[in-house]
Amino acid sequence: MNTTLLQRGLRLWNALTTALDGAQPLAALAARAYLAQVFFLSGLTKLRDWDTTLLLFTEEYRVPLLSPGVAAVMGTAGELVLPMMLLLGLAGRFAALGLSVVNVVAVLSLSEIAPAALQQHITWGVLLAALALYGVGRWSMDCAWLKPRVNGWLTPQTSR
Repeated sequence: MNTTLLQRGLRLWNALTTALDGAQPLAALAARAYLAQVFFLSGLTKLRDWDTTLLLFTEEYRVPLLSPGVAAVMGTAGELVLPMMLLLGLAGRFAALGLSVVNVVAVLSLSEIAPAALQQHITWGVLLAALALYGVGRWSMDCAWLKPRVNGWLTPQTSR
């Protein structure tokens, strides 16, 4: 009797883990879409009112080692280009790492940050770390297009 119950439990666990494994590409795509929207909209906001953006980078954001103008251009470019790469899953780990830098610089450059805003940045950081560590999923340009080509380039060609 106990063996039958154990076998049922193991079958149920196996079915559950199989279903969860099958949901990984969708979960990675959902995380990529969410993060891409957050950062891209932030970049569009900066682009829409460039004078205010420059003022913010001069007065509010204290980006170390960069002039306010350079920091504004780099931050805005990063918030526009990297989210698109992440959404497509094209060099997705690079994009996740790049957005992690943008995220950390945003937190460090603000003199004061509200607890709720800090929590959002932490959530984004955790999602970006997961994508960088585990990859952006099977439903990505990396998996469908880039990885096969890179593997082909790295595989030694036999001479004829």
